[in-house]
Amino acid sequence: MKIKTAFIICALALPLTAGAQDKSNDFGIWTSVGAEKKIDKKLTVGVEAEFRTRNSSKTADRWTGAINASYKLLPWLKLGAGYKFIYNNFHEKITYNSNGDYNNWRPSFWGTRHRFYADLTGTLKLDRFNISLRERWQYTYRPEQTTTRYDFDNSWWEDTDVSSKNSHVLRSRLQVKYDIPKSKVSPFANVELYNNWNLEKVRYTIGAEWNITKQHEIKAFYRYQHEKDDDEANKHVIGLGYTFKF
Repeated sequence: MKIKTAFIICALALPLTAGAQDKSNDFGIWTSVGAEKKIDKKLTVGVEAEFRTRNSSKTADRWTGAINASYKLLPWLKLGAGYKFIYNNFHEKITYNSNGDYNNWRPSFWGTRHRFYADLTGTLKLDRFNISLRERWQYTYRPEQTTTRYDFDNSWWEDTDVSSKNSHVLRSRLQVKYDIPKSKVSPFANVELYNNWNLEKVRYTIGAEWNITKQHEIKAFYRYQHEKDDDEANKHVIGLGYTFKF
């Protein structure tokens, strides 16, 4: 079984190097703290707070507060839904004149986003392997806001409006988890695709969940995020999360 587990993890992680050699890469740390309450055998609700960094983990990237719920429609099929409030550190933006000189520079700024999602997760158990496929629709809305930018042509700072924006994304995740006999640690690996009419990015993750007790769970993982947009850096992420269950 150990050989099979290693084979599956390697197979899922193999595409990690695709495109990594011809694009810049960044590193960040993602941490989260959450709580879950099992209402009955089918319904579970939860809350979560998350913090992320970027720029080789030197810059705060975003804070997130979320609420969620899941309901077992069938023993192998689960319905989920949730809302996230995201306080995001948006990247700086530079525009150029036709002759190549600087036109405007808008520094990074903090702004809000609202995200709603719903998903279906189907699970298949094969011996000690747990194979799941999750299809998630998510809608994200960024409100309009005013920030500042520097006008190089006139050598002054000026107010500028950042228009509102919304997006619909379909996230498809295939995951394999292994139940180690007489162990509280469960290793897992997954691949997740982000589609918005076109493939936007791919996430590859390997990690483990550790059920310290029935109430306390820790999850640690490494994630590689391959961006299809050439203006976006690929990301290497170390993640650590804690969940209290009651």
